[in-house]
Amino acid sequence: MARKEITIQSRLGERTVDSSRIIHFPKGLIGLENRHDFALLKIREDSPFMLLQCLKDPKLGLLVTDPFAFLDDYEIQIGDAEQRILRIENIRQLAILVTVTIPPGKPGEAVLNLTGPICVNSKSRIGLQVPQTDPRFPSHYALTPAPAPEQ
Repeated sequence: MARKEITIQSRLGERTVDSSRIIHFPKGLIGLENRHDFALLKIREDSPFMLLQCLKDPKLGLLVTDPFAFLDDYEIQIGDAEQRILRIENIRQLAILVTVTIPPGKPGEAVLNLTGPICVNSKSRIGLQVPQTDPRFPSHYALTPAPAPEQ
């Protein structure tokens, strides 16, 4: 079967995406409930960060990463209802992403949002944001430790 590629406009410029790689979010994302189709774009080959680009809005792209690249002990809870929406047969089908915030001009102050992971069924390409409440994993997890106060 021939692959179908589509050209999209993104925050990174024009990109070509294999249509079989489009991720459909039946419920959208938190705050973006009316946006359902996204593509995951590499920023650079050697970067742990990717852009979750909305197909309908070139200005709407969320910086995301695999949290396990930064945290060995990160855990999320996924309920039965979420598992049904994601259509997972096995938990290993899931790719987990978290959003990244980098303040303008301050890359050293980048933070991960560990309370709103984005789960993607890598087989069916269905995505769902699954809010978490575990206090061990905050909404602003600093990628670099804060400097110690001067004494």
